[in-house]
Amino acid sequence: MSLIVFPAIDLKAGQVVRLAEGDMDRATVYGDDPAAQAMLFASAGAEYLHVVDLDGAFAGASVNGDAVRAIVSQFPGHVQLGGGIRTRANVEGWFDLGVSRVVIGTAALEDPDFVRGVAKDFPGGIVVAVDAKDGMVATKGWADVSTTSAVDLARRFEDAGVASLLFTDVGRDGMLKGCNVEATVDLARSVDIPVIASGGVKGIAEIHVLALHVRDGVEGVITGRALYDGRLDLAAALSVAKAA
Repeated sequence: MSLIVFPAIDLKAGQVVRLAEGDMDRATVYGDDPAAQAMLFASAGAEYLHVVDLDGAFAGASVNGDAVRAIVSQFPGHVQLGGGIRTRANVEGWFDLGVSRVVIGTAALEDPDFVRGVAKDFPGGIVVAVDAKDGMVATKGWADVSTTSAVDLARRFEDAGVASLLFTDVGRDGMLKGCNVEATVDLARSVDIPVIASGGVKGIAEIHVLALHVRDGVEGVITGRALYDGRLDLAAALSVAKAA
């Protein structure tokens, strides 16, 4: 197995953006054609894509649906989608559209039975987002911080059949501070569910280190700002991920 590299497309008002520490007021716009951005990633060799409806994460329902549909219709690989997916109808709608996996965050903490139900009905299709501030789970677009630890939340779904956990250190997201590799690997070793790293990736070195921990349960890594700012070459990252 090799590490999966997920280039990220975060959507706000139909535009491709990156936030700093999940703050909607600290958004940098990188383009106004999400589907075209998806195809640029595809041309660099990406087979997987991570898409987030940022407005949806705060609204609790899809807001950038048109942009997501355009991406799914054109990107030739697998699209993983998160942001405001909190009902069975949401989940079914995105799978019907062609999304490969959906990411559930807030509902995983507030309604775990819902997650268990869709994980059972859509095998391999549900990813639980474990977003943490100082080790505690953050929800509702990271606006609220709970009293539940990231590890405790993850362990609740070990027997639920979820495909993966998406672990994000919110304090590093979009800040190019470096991915929290240690916390990611610790989580992967603590549970029997594959873990995807996210938040703050700044260069090729982290891709290499994470790739060395695939056998520990690290499945993939999401990278956004480093790609858009030119600090990380996607083709090179994909090559390193496969070679480790």
